[in-house]
Amino acid sequence: MAALMWISHSERPLKAEELCHALAVEIRSPNLNADNIPSIGIVLACCQGLVAVDKEASTVRLIHFTLQGYLRAHPELFGTVHSTMAETCLSYLNSQEIRALSTNPAPDLDGTPFLEYSSLYWGVHARRNFSDCAKLLALKLFDDYTSHIAIRTFLKAQRGYSYTIDFDKPHLSSGLHCASLFGIVEIVNGLMEVENCDINQRDCVDNTPLVWAALNGHEQVVETLLKRGDVNPDKPGRFGRTPLLWATRNGHAGVVKMLLEREEVDPNKPDDYGRTPLWGATWNGHAGVAKMLLERDEVSPGMPDNKGRTPLWCAALNGHAGVVKMLLEGGEVNPDRPHNDGRTPLRCAAWNGHEGVVKLLLERDGVNPGKHDNDGQTPLWSAAWNGHAGVVKMLLERDEVSHDQPDKKGRTPLRCAAWNGHEEVLKLLLEWDGASPDKQDNDGQTPLWSAACNGRAGIVKTLLKRGEVNPDKPHMDGRTPLWVAALKGHAEVVKILLERNEVSPDRPNGLGQAPLMGAAYNGHVDVVKLLLERDDVHPDKPTPTGLTPLHCAALKGNTEVVKILLKRDEVNPDKPNIDGRTPLLCAAWNGHTEVVKMLLELDEVSPDKQDNDGRTPLSYAAGNGYAGVVEILLRRDDVDPRKLDAYGQTPLRMATRHAHAAVVALLQPGGPPV
Repeated sequence: MAALMWISHSERPLKAEELCHALAVEIRSPNLNADNIPSIGIVLACCQGLVAVDKEASTVRLIHFTLQGYLRAHPELFGTVHSTMAETCLSYLNSQEIRALSTNPAPDLDGTPFLEYSSLYWGVHARRNFSDCAKLLALKLFDDYTSHIAIRTFLKAQRGYSYTIDFDKPHLSSGLHCASLFGIVEIVNGLMEVENCDINQRDCVDNTPLVWAALNGHEQVVETLLKRGDVNPDKPGRFGRTPLLWATRNGHAGVVKMLLEREEVDPNKPDDYGRTPLWGATWNGHAGVAKMLLERDEVSPGMPDNKGRTPLWCAALNGHAGVVKMLLEGGEVNPDRPHNDGRTPLRCAAWNGHEGVVKLLLERDGVNPGKHDNDGQTPLWSAAWNGHAGVVKMLLERDEVSHDQPDKKGRTPLRCAAWNGHEEVLKLLLEWDGASPDKQDNDGQTPLWSAACNGRAGIVKTLLKRGEVNPDKPHMDGRTPLWVAALKGHAEVVKILLERNEVSPDRPNGLGQAPLMGAAYNGHVDVVKLLLERDDVHPDKPTPTGLTPLHCAALKGNTEVVKILLKRDEVNPDKPNIDGRTPLLCAAWNGHTEVVKMLLELDEVSPDKQDNDGRTPLSYAAGNGYAGVVEILLRRDDVDPRKLDAYGQTPLRMATRHAHAAVVALLQPGGPPV
């Protein structure tokens, strides 16, 4: 029953070892008895098939989620569940064995698997069902908490709130900080009665007890702390964040109300980043909290943070329409005020597709729907980039919006939609006058080129229906839509483009490389077949450097493409490039055994042909350590294993130089028979 209690009510899944150690704890015992620790096998046997161990995570779980739901709904089966679990955790932490562990340097915790869980969650269980025993054990823990190993484990878990932790100052983290974070008011009361209790002390993450309580929304603890006459309700923690700022940011309305009733609390006080309590509430969409703050005369609703982001900007970015409406109705905010990068609230809402917010902002007279940011990106551009068709439609209906306005890189909304495959947005833009379907950006990319590059077949079809679109218009480096689609292996797009008479299927890019070469290099078999079906595609067309599609396929080891090309009569399988390198040499260079075998089966191929440096296929294979290729070449009578290159080096010398032992063994005298 104890095992079922822990498995069903723990705050996170327990490791098998954690569960076994938890079951061994005797509440209020000063020592841990290792003889009490059951094996996981015994635990599973006692649970009679109701419990299993997840092999991947090594965690213990109930055999079915319905059992988990049932046990959660009936805690009375185990007595006072959470008080028992809290007392168990605290007894473990108070044991002599755990207290003996040092905090600096960090000890080896392999023998204490229950330490992390008990340090992090004793307070969660205690808050849910507090007992006198738990109170006594907690106060005992706090007698020497600053030197207890639990504090290091506990503080590590708070990184999300503090970012950095000064572990050299654990003495600043008192039991009051811990109890305030957990929200256990009974312990907070007890600790505040201790003589010399500094209620405003910052811990090693610079937070006061009140900051921790406000951050986590523990209203009773906040109320208790505020009753102390010496408490500073506006004292900031790390990064200058006050209790009020944390409470507003996390939406704890009850805590916000209490803090706003204190005269010492500045409701408009920014943190080190310029973020006010209202900023925090609007960022996270806490409308009720925002309303409380806006009722205060001291609060500036349009105050930006250090990056120029106003509360309205934050609410718009995150799609909090109710908060946006509230701020706009106040009449004291500039609805078009941009961030330091020039992004307005409308631009941010459009980027994220928040239609309700966009509608609210477009109804305001002071909003310019065509205003661009520092990168030249307008709200329409942003919505088109991310495919938010509803927002695009709203913006297109505005006369002030230019449908074809590019950003600083020359990319129009239409080009953005084509690149990202947003077909609905593309069609909307094409329906309106003013959008140029063939306009190039600063790099020479048209919408069609962008769609072809990313394999957007539907968009390619749509654009090709427009008479003003040139289907063979190249990028600034000479790559046409067909060329880039072939390179990327987009067979469907290649097929669509090849059906157009205006498209030249053999048109090279600026380096003289035809579409077939790109497809052969990347091993796109389907594209290679489509191109070779055309009479106007030369299967052996070289670049200015003499590279052919076969060279490229051999170099990359694309076996299927090599097979297809070798079946063509026009293809010379032994054709050298300007450096004298044949397809066989390229394949040997990179160790592509299957390609080497295929080429050597052809009579036209010279297996020992030298390049301009005098190096043979064997020399390159030996120098690069490809023993398989070396062995194949050595079986040939027409391969001279002692042939010198232009620098007087043999294949054996090349292999020795690069310490390829297996190749050396094949080449040296007395090695395996040739």
